[in-house]
Amino acid sequence: MRAESFLPRVRLVIALIVAAGVLGLLVGSFLNVVIARVPAGESVVRPRSRCPGCGSEIRPRDNVPVLSWLLLRGRCRDCGRPISVRYPLVELLTAGVFALLAWAIGPHADLPAFLYLGAVGVALAAIDLDTKRLPDALTLPSYVVGGVLLAVAAVIDDAWGAYVRALVGLVALYAFYYLLMLIKSNGMGFGDVKLAGVLGLYLGWLGWGVLAAGAVLAFVLGAIVGIALMAGGRATRRSKIPFGPFMLTGALLAILWGGWLVDHYRSLTGI
Repeated sequence: MRAESFLPRVRLVIALIVAAGVLGLLVGSFLNVVIARVPAGESVVRPRSRCPGCGSEIRPRDNVPVLSWLLLRGRCRDCGRPISVRYPLVELLTAGVFALLAWAIGPHADLPAFLYLGAVGVALAAIDLDTKRLPDALTLPSYVVGGVLLAVAAVIDDAWGAYVRALVGLVALYAFYYLLMLIKSNGMGFGDVKLAGVLGLYLGWLGWGVLAAGAVLAFVLGAIVGIALMAGGRATRRSKIPFGPFMLTGALLAILWGGWLVDHYRSLTGI
């Protein structure tokens, strides 16, 4: 590829990554509201965010992602109550996920679909860690939103083969997790099953190898963390550890490097 044609594309990708990261900061600020309110069954729109200590409404200047937390030194402007460091961490995590997805997917029609998955994935992972459940209010609409956004991408890129594969992936991963739930009902929840269908939709869109990689990575990560927790005395074999974060992390890793992992596996095994 000639340098004069290669450089503009590099600049485009860099600009896309930066723009996605900035968008992720803004979305992450909203996700903090989602994480706090959805498990309680509250509206994410009203009332506006307030300090839980003094009830003062958060001013717009104090709601700038990450920067406001730093300028306020992690405390409410009115009462001085500490503001959890998780707020800027969620914003930075979302920015990082968005930037990585922009790098992996590139300037293509399916990027909005994957950015949506990144946003809902951050929220679901945080909620599962907090409450050990994956709320239907986030999981079920993701079937519709993901299906519609990927359908739009299929129309634009004439990628109907990928779309059909995505739908089959949805059914396949849902059925696999449903079977696991039936076999080991005390280890797998129905929330995990419903999330599996969403992840199957996206991973199937990218390919069968990526789908397989995402499924395997979830269990590998879960096993590694579980063993580490037991070794540190923080869990036992009967401890219930939320599996949603491992499913989501495994899916993200598969989206980023699943193709490379599959090619490497094939080169090692000769398959």
